[in-house]
Amino acid sequence: MNDLPSPALDGAAPLSHLGVIRVQGDDAAPFLHSQLTQDFLHLAADQARLAALLSPKGRMLTSMIGVWLANDDIALVCSRDLLVATLKRLSLFVLRAKARLSDATAQFQLWGLAGSAAQAALPPGATPWQQHVQGGAASVRLYPAAGQSRALWLAPADHAAPDAPSLAQAHWLWSEVASGVATLSAALTDKLVPQMLNYESIGGVSFKKGCYPGQEVVARSQFRGAIKRRTYLAHLPAHCAPGTEIHAAGHPDEPAGLVAQCANAPDGSAAALVVLQIAAADATLQTATGVPLTLQPLPYALLQDI
Repeated sequence: MNDLPSPALDGAAPLSHLGVIRVQGDDAAPFLHSQLTQDFLHLAADQARLAALLSPKGRMLTSMIGVWLANDDIALVCSRDLLVATLKRLSLFVLRAKARLSDATAQFQLWGLAGSAAQAALPPGATPWQQHVQGGAASVRLYPAAGQSRALWLAPADHAAPDAPSLAQAHWLWSEVASGVATLSAALTDKLVPQMLNYESIGGVSFKKGCYPGQEVVARSQFRGAIKRRTYLAHLPAHCAPGTEIHAAGHPDEPAGLVAQCANAPDGSAAALVVLQIAAADATLQTATGVPLTLQPLPYALLQDI
């Protein structure tokens, strides 16, 4: 296996592909706790949450990072192409809960910090999904990429931008793939259970909280050994769109998986997160359009026992 070609990761990049849903009110945390895959009842100022909104069949409709703003105020950062649908679906279940949901994208600025910029925004020893609030800005430690620290930075729209060198957005998108943590986009909505994106191994699922839509399917998949697909990191000679089918050599009519997320590498090749049948991981792989894939080691270990 060859290492992924990597760009220099140091500085701050604007994240225009993401949006913000704001949940405010006395029941903000309990409401999200009842709807998403992670524990929001115990969310505190030094914590964030990777989570997913699921269908009743356990399929991921949206992935998001929940950022603590105050005890009754939580920001959900998600792919902008899923924001409207996510806001509409969550709003259907508010009922009598004291929670107000809104598209707050225009109220905030979102930046990705890498290298020294991320280290400056976070306390020493911060672990993934740990949050640090300073001067009105919240920084969330993300999984690293190419050995470099990374953080999601969120602040009010009128706040000064991060004091850091400019980082090309393309380099940030590459780091998202290299980190091994996929962000769900419209091409994948309602197709995958959380374990197919390794979410139970990277802090995106709590098996100790109460019920939420799709919870029974997620638990059954985990504890009955029903996980047949996993996300892998791959190197490709060319970019492929999310949702592109992947086939094992000799089986052109039987898809073995799909591309979940892809980004260009500095040398013109691409890095991708691909969801594959575990049984096909040792096969010779290519996309439906004939682009070959070479699997790379994930930058984190999969949990074998919850």
